Amino acid sequence: MSELQFQAILPFVLLAASSIVVILLIAFRQRHTVIQVTGFLMMCLVVFTMWQVRTVLPRALPPLFLVDGFAAIFTGMIVFSVLVVGLFSFVYFEEREENPREYYILLFLATLGGAVLTISKHFLSFFLALELLSVGLYALVGYLRYRNNAIEAGMKYLILAALSSAFLLFGMALVYMETGSMDFAFIVQRLAATRPANSVLFIMGISIMLVAVGFKLALVPFHLWAADVYQGAPAPVTAFIATSSKIAVFAVLLRLSQQIGLQQFPVFTTIFSIVAIASMITGNFLALQQQNVKRLLAYSSIAHFGYLLVAFLPGNTAGVEATIFYLSSYSITLLSALGVITVMSTRERDAEDIADYRGLFWRYPALAAVLSIALFSLAGIPLTAGFLAKFFVLAAGVQANLWLPVTVLVLASVVSLYFYLRIISTLFADAPAAEERKHTLHPFFHFATYATLWVMLFLLCWLGVFPGMFLAVVRDFLLLR
Repeated sequence: MSELQFQAILPFVLLAASSIVVILLIAFRQRHTVIQVTGFLMMCLVVFTMWQVRTVLPRALPPLFLVDGFAAIFTGMIVFSVLVVGLFSFVYFEEREENPREYYILLFLATLGGAVLTISKHFLSFFLALELLSVGLYALVGYLRYRNNAIEAGMKYLILAALSSAFLLFGMALVYMETGSMDFAFIVQRLAATRPANSVLFIMGISIMLVAVGFKLALVPFHLWAADVYQGAPAPVTAFIATSSKIAVFAVLLRLSQQIGLQQFPVFTTIFSIVAIASMITGNFLALQQQNVKRLLAYSSIAHFGYLLVAFLPGNTAGVEATIFYLSSYSITLLSALGVITVMSTRERDAEDIADYRGLFWRYPALAAVLSIALFSLAGIPLTAGFLAKFFVLAAGVQANLWLPVTVLVLASVVSLYFYLRIISTLFADAPAAEERKHTLHPFFHFATYATLWVMLFLLCWLGVFPGMFLAVVRDFLLLR
């Protein structure tokens, strides 16, 4: 490995080292606060290093990895989400019955798996990184082992994820049998040189692989796990699943599609269109029936990744930029909403019922403001990041003449207004008499939690009004390919 290659891979080495550092801190019996602060600083160092090494990108580390601007953007989004999730985790687990220290090992290992997915250009690294991400999630989902719904959610995710991994391996085997290569860039070259582009084995192999990807993204019809896992997992873990893990999987899907040219195959365009339409319709109509906020956000996420596929379908630069902006906006929005759920949760249970938020504005106006703006963003109301995110997705779809998915997106967004506004109206209803929640946190961490929520609120409004700076940075990094 050359010096430049080592510089390019350094942020991922630091991510791997963060888990080892946490293990050592646990061995020396350090407190939860020390582990949390150390982990936070390590994640900040990863982001800083990724920014510093951009001058040496792109850099290939054959045969498994390609570190370029595309990977840097997605890794930055993943680590930013983990920074916020880590802070919420401290607030959440400081008042729980479980020892939270091992939690951070699992969180950082899952983050490493997600980050490695963004630089994968080979089936082997793709599979290993996905499994590293999944194994961490199995334990994180069921981390509160004394809660029945957490164990049920963990077992359900374990069984279904194992099944999806089997599909992924079988699909990879079919593609390798047809092309003799597992490198993304060489697969289509081998296919063109030896067989016609409509090879049955190749199409079957990629289609079976997409089953595993659809499971990880909770796309219809592979969405049945989402609501139970979102509900059963601790609130910060739900935030990690909804943001970092899905960003990582979508990143590798984008790289695979661009290097193989999936959009050039009519059969795959048809499959993605059907899945997008089914996800938008199913997610929104299932969310209409929910009284549980976490389950509602789970079904909402199904619809939102259906929206995202509309930007994915064209396979051009406009679609990639719209995808990155949408993922960034969606992640900030979900972190804001689930951050409020984390703060409102008690030692005994998560604040996941809509009734728990009745009259929230009159008790905690700051939390009500953050949750309201987050829900407005999810609904795509103007002056929030969610509005511009949907606008860019619609523009990419219209530019590619995807009229049916675009029409369904608009109609589904109208339907979604009902269940988002229903929660917002609950926030301003008359509040029943209730005890004020007593925080046992150190005042600094109490302040840091609220400051983080306000930063999320600012980012939602800033991206909704001034997206140019963010898009300029994205374009600069996409040139490093």
